[in-house]
Amino acid sequence: MTIIQLETFLSIEKNGSFSGAATELGYAQSTVTMQMKQLEDELGCLLFDRLGKKVVLTAEGDRLLGYAKKMIEIEREIKLAVPEGDEPVGTLRLGVSESLCYNRLPQILMNYKRSFPGVSIQTHFIMHDTFPGMLKNGELDIVYTINPLIESDELRLIHKRKETLGLYVCPDHKLASKKSVREKDLEDIPLLLTSHRCSFRAMLIAALQSCDITPVIALETTNKTILKTFAKNGLGAAFIPDMVASEDVKEGSLVRLAWKGAAFPIYSQLFVHKDKHISPAMQALIELL
Repeated sequence: MTIIQLETFLSIEKNGSFSGAATELGYAQSTVTMQMKQLEDELGCLLFDRLGKKVVLTAEGDRLLGYAKKMIEIEREIKLAVPEGDEPVGTLRLGVSESLCYNRLPQILMNYKRSFPGVSIQTHFIMHDTFPGMLKNGELDIVYTINPLIESDELRLIHKRKETLGLYVCPDHKLASKKSVREKDLEDIPLLLTSHRCSFRAMLIAALQSCDITPVIALETTNKTILKTFAKNGLGAAFIPDMVASEDVKEGSLVRLAWKGAAFPIYSQLFVHKDKHISPAMQALIELL
């Protein structure tokens, strides 16, 4: 049994086909088939049921799945923690909230790559309700998120920093010059909000409902650029982190409303799983973040 065979096994399971795994891994399909036959022969069982063009795990394959993921994770940690030279090599998996990618994260990653060229960073957008499980399963090494303060016995909070949310409109919007904006002023104002799974949206909706105001939701999307574009074109008020709109405010295409209503406490937060070994490569990225 080899790491390559286990990687191929995981790719087949993810893609649902041998051909999909071959495409992802850059192998000929015959190579993928041969690797799985060797693995099945060694284990003495079938790992996949072939259902036409699609394959699904057998009971034995399902039992192997968790072990295979652990083996790949251990192999990756070895490469990061036991480098051949003075500098770490390998792959780091960083889970990040989209909002942090607009003006903060790219420069940090560029600085990291200059210092550690042998480390590859895979960046994955995450949601607040799914990333704890991804850390626990080893799918992510580090999470950099922006949310209300998150507390979990499964997570180790490395760092937090207070951030701010704002409502943004185009310069000629009727609320743009108002010196004080509260919940009642948003009655009948089209709102441009993040998706149902985003905590920002829930905070604003709760504030409006506490004042007996039914929100008028014109758009919901996880994409902050789309929210800003709609706001710039006078189609509503976008509720987004201030860091996302800072450049737009400087250039004059968006105005931040003078919000005097409910507080929306949020923080950028840095997490690892509580049992995670922090390698030198991880520690260096943590310090930069």
